[in-house]
Amino acid sequence: MTSKTRVIVGLSGGVDSSVAAYLLKQQGYEVIGVTMALWDGQYKSTGKHACYGSDEEEEIREARELAEKLEIPYYVFNCASEYKQSVLNYFRAEYLAGRTPNPCIRCNQLIKFGLLPAMAHKSGISFDYFATGHYARTGFDEKTGRRLLKKAVDAKKDQTYFIYRLSQEQLAKVLFPVGEFTKPEIKQLALKVGITTDDKEESQDFYGGDYKDLLQVNENPGNIVDSRGKVMGNHKGIWNYTIGQRKGLGIAYQEPLYVIGFNREENTVIVGTRAETFNDSFVINDLNWISIPYPRNPLDCTVKIRSAQKEREATIIPLDNGEARVNFFQPNDSIAPGQSAVFYSGDLVLGGGIIQPKT
Repeated sequence: MTSKTRVIVGLSGGVDSSVAAYLLKQQGYEVIGVTMALWDGQYKSTGKHACYGSDEEEEIREARELAEKLEIPYYVFNCASEYKQSVLNYFRAEYLAGRTPNPCIRCNQLIKFGLLPAMAHKSGISFDYFATGHYARTGFDEKTGRRLLKKAVDAKKDQTYFIYRLSQEQLAKVLFPVGEFTKPEIKQLALKVGITTDDKEESQDFYGGDYKDLLQVNENPGNIVDSRGKVMGNHKGIWNYTIGQRKGLGIAYQEPLYVIGFNREENTVIVGTRAETFNDSFVINDLNWISIPYPRNPLDCTVKIRSAQKEREATIIPLDNGEARVNFFQPNDSIAPGQSAVFYSGDLVLGGGIIQPKT
């Protein structure tokens, strides 16, 4: 690595991306800060911190101040139109179809690690790598020639679930400087070098407002029923509910009830007891394999179906149509169609896909 190696760093105004830029500069890279502007003011926003919200101007100001402190160039690229088309429209379509989308995963794949570097390149900025403040690590398998995605050193802060859709081409040009550190170490380093920006939570919502604003739909009342079809209550639109939801059902029952499914044709929300939330199998499609090619034989690994959930042991069974079936060793709760299932082997991310509704 020479001093001429140039890296653009996605700055969010938070501690992790700020320290990432600092670390890269200390390592001798020529660092350039970049930020994607997403907010177009079309929707209402409470002002709470989110990737998409009205406080974006403040975050850009913080990122610009950090760049000045580090004495690095800084640029802002307007990605609002593409974000609306690729992320917001996807979010709306998935929710209205009764699925539970993960817009952060889609944004990382298409916008943050896709459009943002592409716009920087198109603007005339030459660079060798793109870096972010994600807690993750990369590697390379010389035997297979495949780029690898690995968990962060800090298992509690690992964010590989959110970036499992990165392609081999993207992984070849990405750096994750904070992935080799624990969160306390990053905080301590930030204080040591005088990075005083707010430490924004990684678990933030992607939108700083009411999801109903994004959906842009009128009420569509229907029934809430149990698994046998008995009417238990009513709703104002199935998009107000997600698989596994317990709060806000407005139903008095002898034990807690959870959303376990939807019937779009009948416009019903289906609820059940805790025991009814468990399943041991589901199908996934839109697969992205990272460390291995599409397997031809069953594969034992661990699987995570929500970012905050612990991995569970399972077998991945390839299907003829390019999809795969996941069979858990032990039943798992609240498997939500539309969400991502990510496969691991120790610290290695094997790949993942999108959970499909039961047929």
